[in-house]
Amino acid sequence: MIAIAAVLGAGIGLGVALIVAGLRGRASNGPLSAWRRIRLVPRRLAIGVACGLIVGIATGWPVAALFALALGLVLPDGIRRHRVQGRAASRIEAVAAWAEMLRDAMAGAAGLESALVATAPAAPLAIRSDVRELAASLTGERIGTALRNFADRVADPTCDLVVAALLMAAEHQGRQLGELLGALAASAREDAAMRLRVEAGRAQIRGDLQIILVTVFGFVAMLLLVDRAYYTPYDSPLGQLVLAAIAGIFAGALALLLRLARLSVPHRLLVTRSEETP
Repeated sequence: MIAIAAVLGAGIGLGVALIVAGLRGRASNGPLSAWRRIRLVPRRLAIGVACGLIVGIATGWPVAALFALALGLVLPDGIRRHRVQGRAASRIEAVAAWAEMLRDAMAGAAGLESALVATAPAAPLAIRSDVRELAASLTGERIGTALRNFADRVADPTCDLVVAALLMAAEHQGRQLGELLGALAASAREDAAMRLRVEAGRAQIRGDLQIILVTVFGFVAMLLLVDRAYYTPYDSPLGQLVLAAIAGIFAGALALLLRLARLSVPHRLLVTRSEETP
């Protein structure tokens, strides 16, 4: 009975996850981003089913099994998003440092392509491989195509601003590129500093969330091991309805905490045709 409920819940969770992944991907970076999200669904589903089966077998409650399955689907995504946000702040700092390197290289009377090639070996570590690939692609591609491909690899709104300035200089003979790169670098550093401050504040929220989860589930597990009779009222159908109401309230509070810990990212400026929404 519990296994059947967990499997049925897994199917429902998979459908909901696919719909949410598709909608979020379409709203942000197009079908390719949606496909990257969808590829993570089997892993989340495996974690969710495992959690649902373990809790269902331990408690014998279908509601608890479905709730554990839902947590297994949602929590890994929240952890992954936290790591992505940390890498994004590091990438913004790297883009700012690279823009300053380009400005200094061009101040030495180097052309744009020469400056791109010269900064590749010493580019910041977070984007060094992307800059090296950009420099290597300049030998076989037009500079505009190479820069757009570079922006797609980095996939960051701040990098799009720097690439847009470089494209204007390369394709439309833009002037005062050095001053523009310096201003963009300063703006990028301010953006990175702001994100780090926000991330520090939201790290406290995630810490509180971890304490809540460990305390609640640790207390429940301890009582299951020490005094199983304490949970006898939840074995009845009415008890399952009450447990469903409690789980709903807990899930709502958890969703609000996850939303507070989420950092919204602006839309990208440069989007290739393959990423555009139809």
